[in-house]
Amino acid sequence: MAFFVFCTTNTDAQTPGLGTWNVATGRYTINTKWNVFFETQLRSQQAYHHFNYQEYKGGIGYNFPKKISLVAAMGHYTTYQPDGDFKSPVINSEFRLWQQLILNNYLSRVKLEHRYRFEQRFTSSGYRNRFRYRLNAIIPINKPIVENNTWYLSFSNEIFLSNRGNFFEQNRLSVLVGYDINDLLTVQTGLVNRFDYFGLGKEQWKNFLQTTLLFSFNEGKSGRERHPSQVD
Repeated sequence: MAFFVFCTTNTDAQTPGLGTWNVATGRYTINTKWNVFFETQLRSQQAYHHFNYQEYKGGIGYNFPKKISLVAAMGHYTTYQPDGDFKSPVINSEFRLWQQLILNNYLSRVKLEHRYRFEQRFTSSGYRNRFRYRLNAIIPINKPIVENNTWYLSFSNEIFLSNRGNFFEQNRLSVLVGYDINDLLTVQTGLVNRFDYFGLGKEQWKNFLQTTLLFSFNEGKSGRERHPSQVD
C-alpha cells in the first residue's frame, strides 16, 4: 500500500506545496500500570503558512503485562479553509472519543507497535464511527535500545476505515528520524504522506514535513523499554 500511495496516485489530484505537521506530546507516568497524556497539533497547507487545522486531546492509559496497553481519550479537532491562516468559515468542528489497544513485540533490536483504535466522531456533518490500524517500527541507530542520546528511525503506516460513505477513507505513511535527548525530551522529524479517498474516483494526496516534540515525565516508573511516538 505504501508503494501505491507514493507512486501511483493520480497526480492531477495532488494538493500543491509541502505542508507542515507540528506536534507536541506530553506523557506523565504514574506507576507501572497507569499514565496520562496530552497532545496538540497544528497543520498547514504550505511551509509554515496557511495553517488550516488544529487539535488538542488527552486521555489515560493502562499497561498490562507482556507489552499490552489500553487507552481511552477525547479531543477537539477543527478544520479551517485551506487558503489562509485559520480562515473562516470552519469546514469541520469535531468532538471525538476513542479507545485503543496497543500490542508491542520485537524483531531483534526493531520494536514493532500494532495499534488498533476505535473512534466515535461527533462532526459538523453528523455522527460517524471510524476504525484505525497503525503499524509502527522503531529502529535504534547508535544504541541497542532507545535511551538518552539515541538516534533512531521510525517507519509507520496507518489505514482509516469508516462506517459511513466510503469504507476505506485514508492512509498515512511516515518516515521519520528521531533523537532521544534526555529523560524529558525527544525530538523527531520527517515526511508524512496522507492519502484521502472520497469515492467515485476522487482522491487526494499531500506530503507534510512533520516535527514532533515528545515530553516524558517519570517514564522510568513504567518499567518498559522506551518507544517514542506521537499519540495521533
